Amino acid sequence: MSSSSSAFSSVKLPAGLVRQAREAAQPQRRSVAGQIEYWATLGRIAEETGLTVQEAREAIARYDAAARHTVEADPVDAIEARFLAAESSGRLAQAVRQTVLDNRGKAPAARRAA
Repeated sequence: MSSSSSAFSSVKLPAGLVRQAREAAQPQRRSVAGQIEYWATLGRIAEETGLTVQEAREAIARYDAAARHTVEADPVDAIEARFLAAESSGRLAQAVRQTVLDNRGKAPAARRAA
């Protein structure tokens, strides 16, 4: 089975969590699934980066605003938007981990032992 970014999976969630998500989703105009995804994104960002929940919320808000902004007039804004997208998706942390592993493999043996 091939994996795709638009693929969906079903999971069983406690009814109480779904009810809470439904209540939280309405004022934000999100679907229940969208609310749970938002919460999961907040948690993942906070856990992986050490950001506070408020900082994670702000990062998501900046990302969402950048995604809605169709005209990229300033290249610095475009770079920041891509950075935020990579950060919120976990791609940034993975790229950093991979770079560290790659660089460790390139270091001379004597230096690695130090």
